[in-house]
Amino acid sequence: MSAATEKDVPIDPVIKTVTPASRGVRIISQTIGSRVFIQGLNILTGIMTARILAPAGRGQLAAITLWSSLLAGMTTFGLPSALIYYIRNRPKQTETLMVNSLFMSTVLSIIVAIVGAICMPMWLHQYPLWAIHAAQWFLIVTPLCSTTLIFRGGIEATGAFSTSNVAQILNPAVILTSLLILLGTHHFNTLTASSAYIFAAVPPFFLLAWRSRKLFGSDRRISFTTQKLLLSYGIRSYGIDLIGALALQVDQVLVVSFLRPADLGVYVVMLSLSRMLNIFQASVVTVLFPKATGLSTEQAVAMTARAARVSTAITSLCALCIAILGPVLLRIFYGAEYAKSALTLRLLLVEVTIAGCAFVLAQAFMALGKPGLVTFLQGVGLAVSVPMMFLLIPRWGTMGAAVALLISTLTRLALIYGSFIFVLKVRPPSLFVNRDDFNLLVAALRKKGVRV
Repeated sequence: MSAATEKDVPIDPVIKTVTPASRGVRIISQTIGSRVFIQGLNILTGIMTARILAPAGRGQLAAITLWSSLLAGMTTFGLPSALIYYIRNRPKQTETLMVNSLFMSTVLSIIVAIVGAICMPMWLHQYPLWAIHAAQWFLIVTPLCSTTLIFRGGIEATGAFSTSNVAQILNPAVILTSLLILLGTHHFNTLTASSAYIFAAVPPFFLLAWRSRKLFGSDRRISFTTQKLLLSYGIRSYGIDLIGALALQVDQVLVVSFLRPADLGVYVVMLSLSRMLNIFQASVVTVLFPKATGLSTEQAVAMTARAARVSTAITSLCALCIAILGPVLLRIFYGAEYAKSALTLRLLLVEVTIAGCAFVLAQAFMALGKPGLVTFLQGVGLAVSVPMMFLLIPRWGTMGAAVALLISTLTRLALIYGSFIFVLKVRPPSLFVNRDDFNLLVAALRKKGVRV
């Protein structure tokens, strides 16, 4: 949805017919554009920190700043997904849904931040005391990260994707600006850079809180009935949030525990480069879940299949280009010490492409009210990855973490693909781009003024 149509958007009734495909592609293309910009900002901050702090300092930075977003993602209890699902299906209950999801999210995040601070010395036992204390203090922003997810869920449920995109751009923009100020004032070090990363969570929180104010209205009662309703869906989808957070960062958590800060620094650079490709599938999922919710099984599967094909094809092409140019780019922009891990980068590129495809396909089950199935399948994938990491990281270092992630991702894709047959009782979607997919993409680009 464009910014011009977003202002004070009334909540749409439940969608009973397929949204015009070209409009959906247009929304996705806008989201992809914002994600590309975000990744550009992330690349600049990544180059700065890698060059100035070197691998050891970059590893300490990652170890300090890892925990707030990780703990927030691990303690959502599926509330953002539940919020989207019920706002789309019960728009008249939006006010009480927002209030109660925000209340539960705040309480849970405060509890987990306290527990995390207590456990921090155990996880960071290889790091200096100042780094452990910094990681503990910076957990203060965990409630902000958690409630930001709630605000985003409410906003996206109304179709106001541009506000969500702006909030996501704001975070890396604030980080980059802060780092440039630190560099210009000669105060750039691991601790000050960590502060820039942590407190960049504050501006997006206030932006989303302000833009969400109309969703609250006057009905601000804390209702056990509403909380039970949200958790009835949220608990079933919670595994997706939990496993998603762990799948993205459990490798870093284990690398923090097993390897030296310099190894973590190198791995984080490889991971950040490969995760640039998340922009395509993540942008699709942002729009696909709200749009597919309320559709028939055939419509939801058809919409999901097309989204998976197109996004995976684009991601694969970009992954191939980065795999070929990776060693040269690492040496030029990050330094020779990072270029030695080009094989790890290539493995992570394959993994992120397959993981994105599995994530998009899973949205069909989410939209059709079967989040528990996706949770189970994702859990099986994680159950494969963790023991593989314990086995391979001590032996192969950062490459072992990449191999473990790849094995886990292949397992998840196979299970999700097979579930179309055994659960939904439909023909599994083709993952090869066809002429109709190409024509739809071309038509959408032409509407945006791109000559194809």
